[in-house]
Amino acid sequence: MRRNHIRFIVILGTFAIIGIFVIQIYWLQKAWNINEKEFTQTVFIALRNVAVKLSDYNQTELPDENPVSRLSSNYFVVNTNSVIDANILDYYLRTEFDKLNINTDYEYGIYDCHTDKMVYGNYVTAGGHDKQIKLSTTLPKYSEYVYYFGVNFPTKSNYITGDMSLWFIFSGILLVSVIFYAWAIFIILRQKRLSELQKDFINNMTHEFKTPISSINISADVILSPDIVQQPERLRNYGAIIKQENTRLNHQVEKVLQIARIERNGFGLKLEPVQLNEIIELVVNNCKTGNGASISIEKHLDPSIPEINADRLHLTNIIHNLMDNAIKYSPGSPHIIIHTHKSARSAIFSIADNGPGIPKEYQKKVFQKFYRIPTGNVHDVKGFGLGLYYVKNICEAHRWDISLENPPDKGAVFIIQIPASSWINK
Repeated sequence: MRRNHIRFIVILGTFAIIGIFVIQIYWLQKAWNINEKEFTQTVFIALRNVAVKLSDYNQTELPDENPVSRLSSNYFVVNTNSVIDANILDYYLRTEFDKLNINTDYEYGIYDCHTDKMVYGNYVTAGGHDKQIKLSTTLPKYSEYVYYFGVNFPTKSNYITGDMSLWFIFSGILLVSVIFYAWAIFIILRQKRLSELQKDFINNMTHEFKTPISSINISADVILSPDIVQQPERLRNYGAIIKQENTRLNHQVEKVLQIARIERNGFGLKLEPVQLNEIIELVVNNCKTGNGASISIEKHLDPSIPEINADRLHLTNIIHNLMDNAIKYSPGSPHIIIHTHKSARSAIFSIADNGPGIPKEYQKKVFQKFYRIPTGNVHDVKGFGLGLYYVKNICEAHRWDISLENPPDKGAVFIIQIPASSWINK
């Protein structure tokens, strides 16, 4: 699947999900408003009926206007125009709320005009049982009435939410669908990335293998020539070419197989006392021998670096890989600077080159398996993208830190910090 197709699917799916969420939120808000309006209307009817019954009981007349007033979303006051008997009020409230199926907690208070206070009446739970509770605040007064009572519904929101359980179930299903969609998109993008890495790896591997195979094939054709026996010097040269290319080919295969073995069986570190400066000197000498006088290596090795507890083979491979990268990515005559120094908490090894450096957006990615910095369809520098992945994993296995910096002028600097916990003599 092409990148543009995947991008179109992701964008289209994202807009669809956002649209569904907006619609769902709209209908949730709509359902809430409808339920709240229905609850308010039901409470108005119940409280008016209570007021009528109290008026009949006291043999008084109600005012012409509606005796029920709503002071807030969950607080109502009822004008009775006469003295209120608390026991009778309690009975009428329970009866009317039960008749109209208002099954939620409520509390009520009666206004006492002699003390000018709301006298707390009772707190009734959804099951109709009294509940001992202390109010955090006094029920508000209403200056327009002389004889009235107030009813507060402290759990009104929970009551309305309970009536919307089906809506929340559908919202939960939608949320699960969105999570599944996001997970599916993540898997698709991940598989796409792995597919691209695999394709790039196969292309690089084919190119890496093709060169030594072609050289071996040409050399074999020359050796099979009948006249080559008469030219022993030429025969030795082509034999050396075959040996050299075979070693190169074997090295590439071994690098791939080594990563596969590490991922399958783990690193299996064989820790032993190792002199870091000694390993660096060894690798530097090998690199000079293999590359001739074309490279310049500047060393600043701190003699106070202690022995460290490390796997000698893997440490050698780490330094060799970093040296190899510095040489390959430095144009013209490579100039490499190696530093080691000791701080209070760690021994630090760094290697800097005079190459083009690594752009900031790629600095974290270069440690990923098979990753190579995009250069279009041309890779001037050969490789599989496994070197830095190997270095990163070996450092993590030793519990060392590796980082990458770009100097202000040019090049890249890889820094490995070996904590004091890895030192032999601290």
